[in-house]
Amino acid sequence: MSGARTTAVRARDGRDVSRGRIDKRRAILDAAFTVFAREGYHQACVKEIAAEAGVAKPTVYNHLGDKEGLFREAMAAAADRALAESLSAIEALTGEGDVRATLEDVGHRLLRCQGGERAWALRRLLYAEIHRVPELFDTVHGRGANRLGEALANRLARLSLGGGLRAADPDVAAGQFLALLTGPMETRSRLGTRPVAEAELRAGARAAVDTFLRAFGPVSAEGQPSGDR
Repeated sequence: MSGARTTAVRARDGRDVSRGRIDKRRAILDAAFTVFAREGYHQACVKEIAAEAGVAKPTVYNHLGDKEGLFREAMAAAADRALAESLSAIEALTGEGDVRATLEDVGHRLLRCQGGERAWALRRLLYAEIHRVPELFDTVHGRGANRLGEALANRLARLSLGGGLRAADPDVAAGQFLALLTGPMETRSRLGTRPVAEAELRAGARAAVDTFLRAFGPVSAEGQPSGDR
């Protein structure tokens, strides 16, 4: 039988869903996040989201239900995207090469990911709506910060086994490294409302690694931590 064939994929609930439907759903979620980030939850409307996505308003309801459901799904999709970018940034932590240089490179990449416009928009929406939807914390941190911390801890544990870091709880080390990176950037960027130059990002990564290695770097023959230059 001739004719066009629609590619089908398996949805989360086990149903076969056409690729076109999934692409349209993704476009709606991207548009929804853009509008929610720009207008805030209460000011955003489904009509505006539909226009942003280039679809009819009923199409939004057919794919994702009401505005509340759309918001939750958009936040989850944005958290997944932010996580994928951050996980890609830590792939360089292989245990090969100079540990300080590698950590600085990874730190810089993470700052670029977590200091991006969409990443800040995700956090601002979380801060604004968590009192109304407490489970958003689990949606964003369960998909993002927690999984990133676990992946980073795994990489740091490998560095420790290879002698690049001193023996320590890798979960604690990962949490400290992320805090040293992102904490100062909240002030420098004014919670994402001020662009941070590349030079500042690199300087922030170097400062974070200096402090991190003083706490977790291997001790030299002279008894000094590797953070001391």
